[in-house]
Amino acid sequence: MKIQKKVLQVILTGILLILAGCSSGNEQKNAVPKNEAVNKTKFEIVEVKSFKLENIRGIGIPGNDNSLYVASNDGLKMLKNSAWYKTTTNKHEYIGFQAIEKGFVSSGIPQKGTGLKDPLGLVQSSDKGKSLKKLAFYGDTDFYFMAASFSGDAIYVISEQPHDKLSQGVNYSKDNGRTWKKSVFQNFGADSLGMMAVHPTNGDIMAMSTRSGIYYSTNNGNTMKRITDPFMVTALTFNGDSILFSSVENNSIFLKTWNPATGGITNIAIPFLDYDNPITYLAVNQKNQNQIAFTTYRNDLYQSIDGGKTWNMLLKDGKKELE
Repeated sequence: MKIQKKVLQVILTGILLILAGCSSGNEQKNAVPKNEAVNKTKFEIVEVKSFKLENIRGIGIPGNDNSLYVASNDGLKMLKNSAWYKTTTNKHEYIGFQAIEKGFVSSGIPQKGTGLKDPLGLVQSSDKGKSLKKLAFYGDTDFYFMAASFSGDAIYVISEQPHDKLSQGVNYSKDNGRTWKKSVFQNFGADSLGMMAVHPTNGDIMAMSTRSGIYYSTNNGNTMKRITDPFMVTALTFNGDSILFSSVENNSIFLKTWNPATGGITNIAIPFLDYDNPITYLAVNQKNQNQIAFTTYRNDLYQSIDGGKTWNMLLKDGKKELE
């Protein structure tokens, strides 16, 4: 079916580039252009009544803030108490965005005029993006596929090409990016790599979504086990010990949870989504697990504050309209 081919292309374009060994990040290594105008805008968090996002790059709820963060091609947007906010500068294109207890970690492309090198490598912020702590690979490599433990120091990345500190494929760090090891991925039977997620408190536990289900590991990805049937999984995140994930099955889109204690899978009812509008990112408030959110390929954003019993559409096609 044409629709099925389109969905596969949407979800797997970046993944297939990885398998082909294509990379833009390692080739850039760009210093800040000498003739680049300096952006002197004061950093502030201001309320915004309307906006349009062309690309959503990730969502999350940091532990040091009660806001839902949306990382986009135009910096961060933050939802708090039904009001939307944005930053007046540091509008970086965050890639691989991950909310953590202290703020967020990310890769990405800096806003012009900020004096930062492109790519950002791995950076961390505890002040809503006002300042960035450089963790690793600054000005050298960006990572479209990465994951981080919410309250620990574990970070996982997919390296598209061999690097002096990284092997091609999945690599992990237990010390917030200072040292790295390769994940062996023994018993991994999928034909593609995909989105990763890390247990919020135990960085040894990780999972990966693939076209043929979820693979799960308790030893940093060195040995893997498929924990679902071989259906396509487009997004996943940990909700405590459980995994919240979205699958595409029989022309329908589902949201489900997997319980590691029982191995059982439970469906969560969601608003109807077209087959060619799959879920792309999932977020859970690790301090209030009834708050969950997801985005779709068309940049729709939904949130539930009662564990998925009811849903509120926050963005339609990336748009927040004037009320």
